[in-house]
Amino acid sequence: MKLTVSRRALFISTAVLSLAVTVSGLPAIALAADGTIKLGLVAPMSGPNARYGAFSMHGAELAVKDINDAGGIDGMKIELLNADSQGTPVEGVSAARRLIDQDGVDFIIGDVSSSVTLAIQPVAEDAEVLLLNAASSNPKITYQAGVGGFKWTYRNYPTDENRALIVAKYAAEQRGFTKFAVLSVDSDYGRSAITFTKKYLPDFKGEILSEDYYKEGEVDFRSVLAKIRDNGAQAIIMYGLADTTPIIARQMIELGIAGKVALIGNGEFNTEKTIKSAPSALEGAVEAAAWLPQFDSPESKAFVEKFTATYNEAPNNHAYVHWDTVNLLAAAIKQAGSADKVKVRDALSKIKYKSPVGEVTFDDHNQARLPMILLQIENGKPSIKGAYTADIQYPAN
Repeated sequence: MKLTVSRRALFISTAVLSLAVTVSGLPAIALAADGTIKLGLVAPMSGPNARYGAFSMHGAELAVKDINDAGGIDGMKIELLNADSQGTPVEGVSAARRLIDQDGVDFIIGDVSSSVTLAIQPVAEDAEVLLLNAASSNPKITYQAGVGGFKWTYRNYPTDENRALIVAKYAAEQRGFTKFAVLSVDSDYGRSAITFTKKYLPDFKGEILSEDYYKEGEVDFRSVLAKIRDNGAQAIIMYGLADTTPIIARQMIELGIAGKVALIGNGEFNTEKTIKSAPSALEGAVEAAAWLPQFDSPESKAFVEKFTATYNEAPNNHAYVHWDTVNLLAAAIKQAGSADKVKVRDALSKIKYKSPVGEVTFDDHNQARLPMILLQIENGKPSIKGAYTADIQYPAN
């Protein structure tokens, strides 16, 4: 029997099919006509943070190329679409809306800046688009995600709270420190890191003997360091500016506490320039990082080699975390057996993803439980002591 379909009937049936896939409650998948998955990237491609955006884009590009060259995800290729946030919340929201409304993406990775990510969260939630953050560290992002409210926001990056907790835990358990002094930068970052440290120190029987903050551009720390020398602190908790660390370290030598009181926290203790500025003061310093090119795993080394060969420069942290987050998303799509955004979101909540640093799972706030790399300066060089994890204690809803 020969089946014939009139042009009018074909038009009507096509219209009905188009309507069916957009009716509320039915899945809509951001696939191009050829079956590719549309993935949006929001990052600062211009402005003062453009270099971070370039590294982010290159990391994501490299992951997409590797996935597509290997045949895609169950045959589905990824199309990467980028939008410039300029590092500002207003432009970040505009960038996200363009990706959603004009490009029709169901998945967005972004932004580098926490303020931009916070501004994008309600946009993604209203559109029911999966926002997978790769580089913002403000704890509020996942305080208000998952059971905290925003069901479509996930983060594959440690928070400032993660860092403070892991550093405090290592200092207490591995170094035996219980008495601390604070000398941090007087900023939201510096003060919030100390707030988080105070939250967890009692768990390790730690106490803070003195607490001081410095302004950007400050150069004389002798009176504070003299106080620390006299109060019996074993370590100085410092979340500060890279340019200030060498100044403080040299004055620690002057005051006779270099080698007696350790620096812990985050202030670029591990760079060659900082260590050379005052080797005896930096010896034993402890710092935590999301990732380092020197991390000794086959997958991490392969990424560094391929990135360097492709872009003629070594990758930084932003390149790595965006590369890794694209691979995480691909693993979730593979596990879901579909690019349907609801199924991918559910798969992400249950995933056990093997990253180059260690296994990644998500808590009920959609925050990744992922390792941070602990560094300690030994014999004038940064030594990786391992990858450490710690669970956040969320405030009651």
